[in-house]
Amino acid sequence: MRRRFYGMLAGSLAAIAMMAPGASARVKGQYMEVRSADVWTGPCFANGQADLVGKEAILAWKVTTGEYNGVPLNGLGIVAVVKARNTLGDTYHNPYPAESVLILDSRANRAQRAALEAMAKAQAGRLLAHVMRVDEAPIELTIAQGMSGVATLRAGKLAMIQTRSLCEGDGICGNEEIYYPPLVADAHATPAYTLKDAFSGKGLGVVWTRWDRRSAFVGSFSL
Repeated sequence: MRRRFYGMLAGSLAAIAMMAPGASARVKGQYMEVRSADVWTGPCFANGQADLVGKEAILAWKVTTGEYNGVPLNGLGIVAVVKARNTLGDTYHNPYPAESVLILDSRANRAQRAALEAMAKAQAGRLLAHVMRVDEAPIELTIAQGMSGVATLRAGKLAMIQTRSLCEGDGICGNEEIYYPPLVADAHATPAYTLKDAFSGKGLGVVWTRWDRRSAFVGSFSL
């Protein structure tokens, strides 16, 4: 198990390193995601969770450099909170239509808010086809350098995620793998352990606070 875990981790870190400055992209930055089901897990656990949990997710982007639709977005962020019909990533059940709430960076001007929303929809596709509500809040996304998986997201009082690195002791069945890949195809992310994630906003008919799951991804994106 140790060789499998560290091999998987090394591969994920290599993918992130490929997105270092110099790669060709109009806009790039940090990416974070959490699900209501384990994403780094074994088939036995995943099969037990299918269609029962994993229908909710929080996706977060923070632009470090670049522009979208000609609008500079350096330093700005956006968060999408999603509620789907079925477990996200489960190939046997259709999760669509999904509903979502967007949280735009309160520092952004009108043009930047529109560009952030367009960028997130381009990345997440059908997940954000039905936006039920748009809010604004200060968005802070911090990913620790040199500490894979250690990150914090805060979107005002509406949403938060706190993660740490996965450790060998987080394995339970011995067959853990990245069972569900990131929801954003262009994300280059490492699975991480979720210490806490929460959503307290309106628009989805559900709020939550969850602890201690193998349910997050932390890394980068480019578009």
